[in-house]
Amino acid sequence: MVGYAFMGAAHSQAWRTVNRVFDLPVRARMALICGRDESKVADAADRLGWEGHTTDWRDLVTRDDIDVVDVCTPGDSHAEITIAALEAGKHVLCEKPLANTVEEARAMVAAAARAQSAGVRTMCGFNYRRVPAVSLMRELVASGRLGVIRHVRAVYLQDWIVDPQFPLVWRLQKDRAGSGALGDIGAHIIDLTQYVTGQRISGVSAITETFVKERPLPAESSGLAASADGASGGGPTGLVTVDDAAVFVAKLDGGALATYEASRFATGRKNALRVEINGSLGSVVFDLERLNELEFYDATEPSAEQGFRRILVTEGDHPYMSAWWPPGHIIGYEHSFTHEMRDFLEAIATGSDPAPSFADALQVQLVLDAVARSAELGSSWTEVEPALASVAA
Repeated sequence: MVGYAFMGAAHSQAWRTVNRVFDLPVRARMALICGRDESKVADAADRLGWEGHTTDWRDLVTRDDIDVVDVCTPGDSHAEITIAALEAGKHVLCEKPLANTVEEARAMVAAAARAQSAGVRTMCGFNYRRVPAVSLMRELVASGRLGVIRHVRAVYLQDWIVDPQFPLVWRLQKDRAGSGALGDIGAHIIDLTQYVTGQRISGVSAITETFVKERPLPAESSGLAASADGASGGGPTGLVTVDDAAVFVAKLDGGALATYEASRFATGRKNALRVEINGSLGSVVFDLERLNELEFYDATEPSAEQGFRRILVTEGDHPYMSAWWPPGHIIGYEHSFTHEMRDFLEAIATGSDPAPSFADALQVQLVLDAVARSAELGSSWTEVEPALASVAA
């Protein structure tokens, strides 16, 4: 695994756990973790359960005893590491968003296609797909319980950079992160809604904003935490080069209308993801802060009995839940990553194609790009190119 901060810790937890929970045809051995700082990566290896560590990601790519490379770095290094790993015959799991640009994402999709002919598998880490309630939500839509989808509403709200004295960490720099709230958390709701509805976003009209345009330079940072040089002010500063918030309307290729909002300036909201889907026969709502639940409205019931009802997604016949606890005993955020590793290992062992594929992730990248271009052009309507057409071009 390359990277050991927030996502590195989440992925490590999943790799440690997956074979202890699921009966899989292969076992994951946590061989080597990579980071740039020798002392920090050595500590991470010991703390997170890795057998060894290195400061050069090329060590992972060249070792014969490593079959899988898990990329948990900032977006500016995804393409280089992933393509090198694929060319070396390694299966690759890459965190979202797939890349910082459409061009990089296309190159990664092309590399994945070349590697696939040799039996090498790739997957992008959109972990919220693996929340059992989200998987059930998709099943309800796919089985026709909602009828024709009319509306999609999706928000992802955080507030961790509301303080203007919060430092200029890598997530606030375009050359490292690609974009701000749009790519960091907006990518999640773009993928989740396309996954659940089975419809592709075909066009957007967007607006973005950077509320705090200059911030103190960081003295130290890890994950979403950081401290600044001269914490009381007066220290060196740098420019914020990404969006703090993005709002857009969209049309889905199945005819549904959609609204999206991604912000890291929603004061009081820590990690609030909510998706509502309205169809001709019913509606369904998922709220990440109530991760084990769905709200479901069935318009085919007698009018005297209609109303949103709560489904507690903890039964053994709900997606993934047979591996965990008795009904009613809830699971949490970290379990979505364990489910992700479970599906990836299963695909590798059976020679099947895991999802989301790099092509799926490219589709998200194309939406991100269209949103950014629309915002730059005064919210003009901007078509989103299908990923398959993009690869063919």
